[in-house]
Amino acid sequence: MELLKLAALDADDLTVVSAHLQDAILRADDLAYLPGERRFALALRRFDWTAPADAPRRRLTGVHFERVLSVRTRGIAPGRASEAVLSLLAVTFEPGDAPSGTITLIFSGEVAIRLDVECIEVRLKDLGPVWEAETRPGHAEDAAASPA
Repeated sequence: MELLKLAALDADDLTVVSAHLQDAILRADDLAYLPGERRFALALRRFDWTAPADAPRRRLTGVHFERVLSVRTRGIAPGRASEAVLSLLAVTFEPGDAPSGTITLIFSGEVAIRLDVECIEVRLKDLGPVWEAETRPGHAEDAAASPA
């Protein structure tokens, strides 16, 4: 099994990262904002959409966003212990004064994290562990998520 390793340096790249992270799950204590390093990092359990339909699986994955100027949250406090499981729906980018803008991580339950960034610089890397998932995530066709 090959480990996924991606980098995003523009909005199109970020769309690819978002597709691979759809339905990833995590907890609030899996998030970290490091203002001195201008980095926002998270560890999550992403659903492996490339796995066969009859053998769904999840993988432990690390993601970090660089050149982060500020972080705003709705419905969650990064770094605070919580048993609540968050399900990531999408990662979007809203341009500002080029190349800056806002990256939004949209979760189910109206939870969102907004990262004001100098530019898009994102890295995703599978960390190795793989396990069988109980089910394949599903979505109502008319469901829509709204950013923070």
